[in-house]
Amino acid sequence: MKPVFPNSATVTVNGRLVLRKAPPGRVVLKVRYGVLVHPVHGPVLIDTGYGPQVTAAPGRSLTLRLYSTVLRPMLVEDQAPQAVLARMGFTPADVRLVILTHLHADHVARLDEFPQARILTRRAVLAATLGRSRFANLHRGIFPELLPPGLMDRCTDIDSLPRVAAPLGLPDGSDLFGDGSVLAMDLPGHAEGHFGLCFPHLAPPLLYACDVQWRVQALEPGRAPGYPARAVAEDRAAWEVTTAQVAAFARAGGQVVLCHQPEDTPFDLPAVAR
Repeated sequence: MKPVFPNSATVTVNGRLVLRKAPPGRVVLKVRYGVLVHPVHGPVLIDTGYGPQVTAAPGRSLTLRLYSTVLRPMLVEDQAPQAVLARMGFTPADVRLVILTHLHADHVARLDEFPQARILTRRAVLAATLGRSRFANLHRGIFPELLPPGLMDRCTDIDSLPRVAAPLGLPDGSDLFGDGSVLAMDLPGHAEGHFGLCFPHLAPPLLYACDVQWRVQALEPGRAPGYPARAVAEDRAAWEVTTAQVAAFARAGGQVVLCHQPEDTPFDLPAVAR
């Protein structure tokens, strides 16, 4: 079972903001989400990527409009979830599970398009988020207006699932489907409760390390970005440890995909021919 990672949007930034010792100039980051087709559960989303809920929806809060104005995400419409699902022969109603690696806007924006799906995430983090003030959530880069009502009732807690061994020196992970095919891996530092996904049955194993870094080169010693990028980490010490852990997995022969790396990967969904 091989996941694919469509690109929901691009965001253009100064390259030195996301990679120490980067050459001068700007870099176009991708904003991936994932789709896998499980033999029992059918199509499963890994986050949802950006959507018009962030960039254009009427009624957005002032802070969300400001966020969109500053980052200027450019949506890739033919790689939006509904378009991708249609290419695969599915509709949004066929999606029964959405895995949320964390709650930042570029990972939850299109949740409202899947109102019947179960949500696989950290229940304690979701509950804490929904119980916080708007200011406290903004401090963490979270916009509760993007979280549809009733999420707690649809939530399956990944921390309640069995823990099983992961490959290539990774710690144990939560077995999401009970068949060992996809493991939720603790990757603390970037955001509260942040986790990635390991696919141990692939050869070599794949770690979708989500937002551990913006670029794979930042996994190399001395290449992780400094301030201001470092300042947005939820836990900077944990972020450094996690970066080293993912780098060790890659050195051991594992495949690593990051949400925002600008380079194409073997798991990216090809663009529609024009």
